[in-house]
Amino acid sequence: MTTATATKIFADRIGRIEVSATMAITAAALKLKSEGVNLADFGAGEPHFSTPRHIKDAAIEAIEKNFTRYTNVAGIPEVRKAIVDRHACDFGSNYTPDECVFTTGGKLALFNAIQVLVDHGDEVILPVPYWVSFKDIIQYAGGKVVLVESKEEENFRITAKMIEAAITPKTKAIILNTPSNPSGAVVAPDDLEAIVRLAHKHGIYVLLDECYVYLTFTGEVVSGGSFTDCKEHIVVLGSLSKTYAMTGWRAGFALGPKPIIAAMSKLQSQSTSNTASMVQRASIAALTGSQECVTEMRADYIKLRDQTLAGFKTIPGLTCTVPQGAFYVYPNVSKFIGKGGIKSASDLAAKLLSEAHVVVVPGEAFGTSEHIRLSYAVSHDVVDEGVKRMRDYFATLS
Repeated sequence: MTTATATKIFADRIGRIEVSATMAITAAALKLKSEGVNLADFGAGEPHFSTPRHIKDAAIEAIEKNFTRYTNVAGIPEVRKAIVDRHACDFGSNYTPDECVFTTGGKLALFNAIQVLVDHGDEVILPVPYWVSFKDIIQYAGGKVVLVESKEEENFRITAKMIEAAITPKTKAIILNTPSNPSGAVVAPDDLEAIVRLAHKHGIYVLLDECYVYLTFTGEVVSGGSFTDCKEHIVVLGSLSKTYAMTGWRAGFALGPKPIIAAMSKLQSQSTSNTASMVQRASIAALTGSQECVTEMRADYIKLRDQTLAGFKTIPGLTCTVPQGAFYVYPNVSKFIGKGGIKSASDLAAKLLSEAHVVVVPGEAFGTSEHIRLSYAVSHDVVDEGVKRMRDYFATLS
C-alpha cells in the first residue's frame, strides 16, 4: 500500500479531534496503579461518593421486574417528565416532555446538539478555559471555534460584552459551562441573563452545559432555562452523573425547542438508540426522590475545596482562584515552568505523575498554558497526601 493510499483510509473528520486529555491521563494513571504504585489521583472528575441506595434499588427493581427491553429512543415518558418537573421546580423553567431527550450521558447530549445545529463553516463561541471535549466536538461537526479569553485575575468571569465582541454573521452558537470545568468559575446570574438575551436577539443558540449546576457554592443557583421568553434559542444540556454520583450509569439529557429535540432524537435513533432501560428507572428515583443526598455531597465538596486551597497556600509560588462550584481547582503553575527542565504545564503534569505520583491534568487540554487541573472529588486523606507530595516536589524546583 502506498503512502498516498494509506492517508485516505480515514475520513477527514476523525483527524479534527484528539484523544480526550483526561482519558489519556486516566489511562496512564491506571497503568501505574496496575504496577502497584500508590497514587494521589486528582485526574478524572468523578465523585468519590457511592450512588445513593434508593437509586441503586430502583435499578435493581427494574431488572428484577424485567424492565430490560428497548424503550422510546428519547426515553420513557416517565423519565422525561421527571426531568422537566425537577428543572421546573428548581429553576422555574417550563419545558414539556416532548422538549426533552434522555441520552447516554451528558456528553452525548452535547455531541448530538452540536451535530444537529452546527454545519461546516459555522462559528461557535467558546470561553477559555474550556472543557476538553467542547473544541473537538465542534471541529468534528465542521464548525469553527471562536475563543473568548477570560482573565484569571477576574476569576475567569464571562460577560455579555465579551461574547458580543466575538459575534459575527457566521456565529451559530455559544457554549456556556457553569459552574466551569476546569476552573470552577460560575457565570454570575446577571451575566448569564445578559448573554442569553443577547443571543436571543441575534438568533444565536446558547448551549448551556449545566453538568455541575447543582454543585454551585454561591448560594444562588440559576439556570439559563429560567429565562423562558428566550427558550427558542436555548438548549440545556444536563447530566445526573455529578449531581447524584452516577458517572458510570451514563444518564444525561437535553431540554430545548421541539424541533431541535426531535432532530437530536432522530440522530440518536441512528446511533445509540435509547439509554439503558434500568438506568431510566434509576434516574426517575434520583430526580423524584429526596434531594438530601445532593445537599450532603455539595457540603462535603465545599469542605474539600477549602482544604485543598488551604494546602495550596503552603506551597510557595502556587496561586489559585477560589472555585465557586463543581469540584475542580485550577492553580497557576507559571512560577515552576522553566525550572528543573520543565518547559510546559504538560511537562509538569508528567513529572508530578512519574516522580511525585500525583495525577493532574495539564492546562493545555483546557486552552491555557500556565495551569494544571485537580479534581478534589476524593477523600480528605487523599487531599492531604496529594498536597504534601506536591509541596515536596515543588520544593525541589525552587
